[in-house]
Amino acid sequence: MHWPERSVLIVSDLHLGKAARLSAVGGAALPPYETRETLSRLSDDLDATDAARVICLGDSFDAAGLDAHLPEDDLLFIARLQAGRDWDWIEGNHDPGPVTLGGTHRAELALGPLVFRHIATAGGVGEVSGHYHPKVRINARGRGLSMPCFLVDGMRLVMPAFGAYTGGLWTDSAVLSALMGDGAQAILTGKRPCAIPMPRRIPART
Repeated sequence: MHWPERSVLIVSDLHLGKAARLSAVGGAALPPYETRETLSRLSDDLDATDAARVICLGDSFDAAGLDAHLPEDDLLFIARLQAGRDWDWIEGNHDPGPVTLGGTHRAELALGPLVFRHIATAGGVGEVSGHYHPKVRINARGRGLSMPCFLVDGMRLVMPAFGAYTGGLWTDSAVLSALMGDGAQAILTGKRPCAIPMPRRIPART
């Protein structure tokens, strides 16, 4: 998400190092390329926006301490992205903050009318968060489609995961249906972002 008036780029849930973590614990043996793909995407967005500040909304790394074990090339890539920019790392539930890297480490950040944190709160106002990796599924011309999306209502915005290798939570899950207020919209990601009424679970009548 780009906030041009403040020259800020906001991203959430990079989950850098996920393939390496899964391999280390006996999970799926995946090529460790998702970190470079995610950083390349971030580099492209910074080139496009020329943002002076980056806010990472938590779970920037897939587990605590992974920032100290990335390949040197990836660490240098991050350093190049940070050069000349303010950089805020918000704490996530997977990572308490990549303390070996430059930037400012925060539990949350208030900026203008907005509050940036990893996980949405029940009473949050002007809140921008991540954590849930929202995804939407729709039928279009007889085809089932699914894609990451932003969720927005009158109180908050929940961002999709930015990482190249991340799962997601459907918008009609009980958690997201309860979190988002009436009139919530899902903004589908892609070359042409499109806002639709948020598909959600309708509570059963008693």
